[in-house]
Amino acid sequence: MFKLIGAGIGFVKFGFLGGVIGYFIGSAIDRRIAYGAGGVNPLSQKERQKVFIETLFTLKGKLAKADGHISQAEIDQTEQTITAMKMSADYRAVAIDHFKSGSAEGFDHNAQLAQFMQVCGNTHNLKHMLMVYLIVLALADGVIDPAEKALLKDIAGQLGFNDHQFNQLMETVKNQAHFSSGGQGNQQSSASTLDDAYKALGVSKSNTDQEVKQAYKKLMSQYHPDKLIGQGLPKEMIDVATDKAQEIQAAYAVVKNSRPSM
Repeated sequence: MFKLIGAGIGFVKFGFLGGVIGYFIGSAIDRRIAYGAGGVNPLSQKERQKVFIETLFTLKGKLAKADGHISQAEIDQTEQTITAMKMSADYRAVAIDHFKSGSAEGFDHNAQLAQFMQVCGNTHNLKHMLMVYLIVLALADGVIDPAEKALLKDIAGQLGFNDHQFNQLMETVKNQAHFSSGGQGNQQSSASTLDDAYKALGVSKSNTDQEVKQAYKKLMSQYHPDKLIGQGLPKEMIDVATDKAQEIQAAYAVVKNSRPSM
């Protein structure tokens, strides 16, 4: 919208050249509104993609080794991420190298996070997506070890999440997984399923219909493909984000069906 306004104002005041300049200024404003400050310059998108993948897999390695050993479930989950991204053999090798680097004794995750924040820290959703992928890995073997939770909390703090936001994200991601394809989301008559559905949306039974809808819309916005790609999430990872969106939709359907007023 602003690109057209900018073009119009620029053309009226300064002619054709002013219109072109106004168009690009307006486009930058549109991108900032849609993607955050980090999405203003589309030329930096490839750099954000590179740093996101490097940070994701090195932190996956660090997290997997946090409890002293890497479980088969954690290896399988990392392989699933690579498979879902449809990586070429070369990219797969690079991702595995990052994972091994992160799992090495004495790996400095603080330096990796500092690089991530420098390149990706001013985007709206990339920090959220990074935490989601890491929490999913921590849940791979069914139990989050205290050392894993401590590391996740430290990472979240460096990404700008406060304690309440971190705990809520942990709770929503854990319960969203219950509504994956073939999960308990189809058992809409179960009281425990309904309870999990509320937790997956980050709300409770005491919230109004409007508040539930707003929470649902906010969650869906965080996984919107165009926004994620615009901020720098690699296109290969959109399928994974889409799976999370489907889990949220399934949880919302359970809550909605339990409320006649919705």
